[in-house]
Amino acid sequence: MKIDKKSVAGKELLVQEQTQLLVVGAGPAGLSAAIEGARQGLSVVLIDENPVPFKTMGDEVPLHYGQGMSGVARNRNSMIEAFVTSEPLIQAAFEAGVDVRLGTACWGLYANGPGVHWLPGTIAGLADEDRGWLIGVEHIIVAAGRRDMGLGFPGWETPGVMGATAAVTLATRFGALTPRRVVILGTSAEALSAVAALRSAGIEIAAIVEQATEPVGPAPLVTELRAAGCEFLTGHVVREALGRGSVEGVLIAAVDTAGRAIGEERRIDCEGVILAVGTTPVVDLLAALGCRIAFQPERGGYAPVVDAVQRTSVKNVFAVGDCAGIWPAKSLDRSLAAGEGLRAVATILGDLKNLESAAVSEPGEPPYDFSAYRLAWVRASVIEARGRFHVCQCEEVTAHEILEVRPPRYLGWQADRRNERSLSALLGEGPPNPDQVKRLTRAGMGPCQGRRCREQVAALLALQARVPLAAIPLAGYRAPVRPLPLAIASKLPESADQAREWDLWFGIPSQWQPPCETPEFYTVATSEATVVERDGND
Repeated sequence: MKIDKKSVAGKELLVQEQTQLLVVGAGPAGLSAAIEGARQGLSVVLIDENPVPFKTMGDEVPLHYGQGMSGVARNRNSMIEAFVTSEPLIQAAFEAGVDVRLGTACWGLYANGPGVHWLPGTIAGLADEDRGWLIGVEHIIVAAGRRDMGLGFPGWETPGVMGATAAVTLATRFGALTPRRVVILGTSAEALSAVAALRSAGIEIAAIVEQATEPVGPAPLVTELRAAGCEFLTGHVVREALGRGSVEGVLIAAVDTAGRAIGEERRIDCEGVILAVGTTPVVDLLAALGCRIAFQPERGGYAPVVDAVQRTSVKNVFAVGDCAGIWPAKSLDRSLAAGEGLRAVATILGDLKNLESAAVSEPGEPPYDFSAYRLAWVRASVIEARGRFHVCQCEEVTAHEILEVRPPRYLGWQADRRNERSLSALLGEGPPNPDQVKRLTRAGMGPCQGRRCREQVAALLALQARVPLAAIPLAGYRAPVRPLPLAIASKLPESADQAREWDLWFGIPSQWQPPCETPEFYTVATSEATVVERDGND
């Protein structure tokens, strides 16, 4: 087979280190897996991007922080100390010989497959605040956790509107949550667990707002929180978040079964709005690698397809913890996530005895109609909103622009006719693919990489087509799945034979320079030309 000399095939890939097992995520599942792997003699590297740098939090990565972090988050040493002391298993990991690396993110996983055949093995791209590098691995256990579905309404860009996972992390792990009195949106098991955790951290719960007619979470938790004085406002949504520099209150209103506001609005004074209408598995790395991802409502939406031992469709890659699926029993009992980590390690080692003893939990049928619940929130909050706002805050794209598939405003595009139809009128015109919407409107292409709008866009398309969420394809993921500063990306080591052709790979226009004028070794850094070498037969 003839190989293009300018392709990557045959070029040396500089891999800085090797390990038998890489674990991504230092939650209960990842830590349990790392500790067990090290105790059984594997070389184990455990990474976790926490504590996340303050600037990265400001970009809403990896969670929707909503600018709700206090100045404590700027103190790197304090955040590291808080992270370690908040999780006893981290100390156990150190003692077991695990190579623990905090503040280190995995921005990409790569393995040979249908589109790649030249890699020396499975590769992970890692980065900390100072550098990026590649590590070769024999096995990978991804325990990347969960994040929260965004939900728009007028004023939701105001500092203090944030995801439940971010709020709980800041309050309980770091003591760095600014809002002290909050309104919670949602009543699932995960939402109610967040309420309990925030209350334990000293946060006052002003109200728990639910668009459904009854709470959808476990009845014992509802009873417990009601007995503690928490007010449940079912059949209600937030109509607007009030405040300029930060949230100062919300206006709420009752809604009918179609999500339309009815009756008078009520003001609730608060300092934050916590979005807990839906949690979703973090599948970025797995999807970008090519693992099979499917819509599984019993697992919280789009989640990796795993077998009984947590193996994904890529044979040496395992998914454990919340990134493998979210359901009430696992959310309320962390030992179940830990059991998934132990099962994965036992499978890697071929240890049938420990495989059988690991705690097992399989998701049952969701306690409520997963798709209908999320669509009802988006209909009541976004479609029936009393004013326009940006569903995609990064790129400033409204729901109208998403449903009409309008090009970005900065292109200066003008429609042939003025379109002032309501969002309700736009429903029913057929669903473009989320990736088409992304390319045409830029919704989801901002610094947060769609973490606040991805699920909202899918819900809008489902409502538009009158289909369940399962009918809307998962928008694609590509590495880097974490923002990678050019100062770091540009310093990723490359072999000389790779660097020799890099300008061609990046598509720099080169077709206008005669081959005789192109130096043998050409890079943009060393030549004023804007072209690269062409083959003499061109």
